[in-house]
Amino acid sequence: MVTEFLLLGFSSLGEIQLALFVIFLFLYLAILSGNVTIISVIRQDQSLHTPMYFFLGILSTSETFYTFVILPRMLINLLSVARTISFICCAIQMFFFLGFAMNNCLVLGVMGYDRYAAICHPLHYPILMSWQMCGKLAAACGIGGFSASLILVNLVFSLPFCGANKVNHYFCDISPVIHLACTNTDVYEFAVFICGVLAIVVLFLFICVSYVCILKTILKIPSAEGRRKAFSTCASHLTVVIVHYGCASYIYLRPTANYVSSKDRLVTVMYTIVTPLLSPMVYSLRNKDVHIALRKVWGKNRSLKLNN
Repeated sequence: MVTEFLLLGFSSLGEIQLALFVIFLFLYLAILSGNVTIISVIRQDQSLHTPMYFFLGILSTSETFYTFVILPRMLINLLSVARTISFICCAIQMFFFLGFAMNNCLVLGVMGYDRYAAICHPLHYPILMSWQMCGKLAAACGIGGFSASLILVNLVFSLPFCGANKVNHYFCDISPVIHLACTNTDVYEFAVFICGVLAIVVLFLFICVSYVCILKTILKIPSAEGRRKAFSTCASHLTVVIVHYGCASYIYLRPTANYVSSKDRLVTVMYTIVTPLLSPMVYSLRNKDVHIALRKVWGKNRSLKLNN
């Protein structure tokens, strides 16, 4: 029986791994600093204490932990010859990765509903998105994401692993691990596919319907400035949704657990590294409220340093 797995990662690239280590380390530090900045600004600035930024703070926190589950080990493996991970650690890594990934999908769905409520039903918005409701929605995202993750991990690791232990990936993802099982996995692969459809397609369709309603409402606004302002509050969220769901769909919406190719790994890098980096960048570069809050917080911190 297999007691540990060997993460092949980028071992086929030879000396290029050192360059990849430098690039990924820089990107990881950028992800941490970007998300921590967003979280700190939202906490410190009272003007950002609204449902939209509450969920943005949750998304940034989730993405910080999401990358922490994968990237530190990946960076170590790029410089290491021994790239083994124990059976238990592999299961734990998969559980937290899938949990935070599905939590991110659900939070993005809730953020889409928040924009729908704010633009299409502004008079009822304080009731539809009260702080009590926000707390319930945030809890539902976390519980739903990690419950689904627990089911999937139990499903995968109930399979017998009795021969091959080389995971053709840089972390314990479902497809490359399930591929190593020494039994027929068709039923398991179909169950994983159905979970992917529910987590990705259903939520993405929900967001699309929300934005169709938002677009109809925006087009009814008489002034061009009013239409621009209404749509600008949605543009950042929509950008992150398209990248996040696009990459996740390519990897997980497959009826079979295909052998992970170099092309697949490139797309996986997109949603495990680029998307968590993109989120704080998009929200900080495109959002005027965050711009103003950043200047206020930096100005306040600078004045405190000068006084000290």
